[in-house]
Amino acid sequence: MVEVLERRQPDLTVILENVHDPHNVSAVLRSCDAVGIATVHLIYNVEERPELSRGVSGSALRWLDIVDHDSIDDCYATLRRQGFRIYATHLDENRVELFDLDLTGPAALVFGNEQRGVSTEAIEGADATVIIPMMGMVRSLNISVACAVSLYEALRQRRAANLYQRPRLSTSEINTRLDRWLRRERRVIR
Repeated sequence: MVEVLERRQPDLTVILENVHDPHNVSAVLRSCDAVGIATVHLIYNVEERPELSRGVSGSALRWLDIVDHDSIDDCYATLRRQGFRIYATHLDENRVELFDLDLTGPAALVFGNEQRGVSTEAIEGADATVIIPMMGMVRSLNISVACAVSLYEALRQRRAANLYQRPRLSTSEINTRLDRWLRRERRVIR
């Protein structure tokens, strides 16, 4: 558990805005844990928050901090106070390709509803809009796949920058999280 906590990336996060399919949300959470994200932000102001599936998320819910927000503005303000740049996934003429982003600094990736995408407020408030290059006839990926592709690009960049080589959380934060995890798992430090 300590090794996992030492690889957590507190300055990389995902924002899900009104994603209604619980399997998509759970699959995103699994990808977030897999690349070392510590915290995920959820916004449900149009859709009802779905029941999250422990089966699909591969128990990722146990290892992530989930922060709920009432609005995009609230979420963005919280993350900006922490120094994050915010990138909304959206097709428009001013977009940046995912592989051209520098994801080694504090970065939040925003993914929207399966039918509507991200909201106008999410687009207008973001630092940039981002696309994943597509070579086929289909112009978009399923949200959970798009998130996984994006997060693994961030992982690739962060590994190249050696950001997984040393703990990014303070010793105090590692100990606090470890204690919380062990208590939840009913395990004792020996």
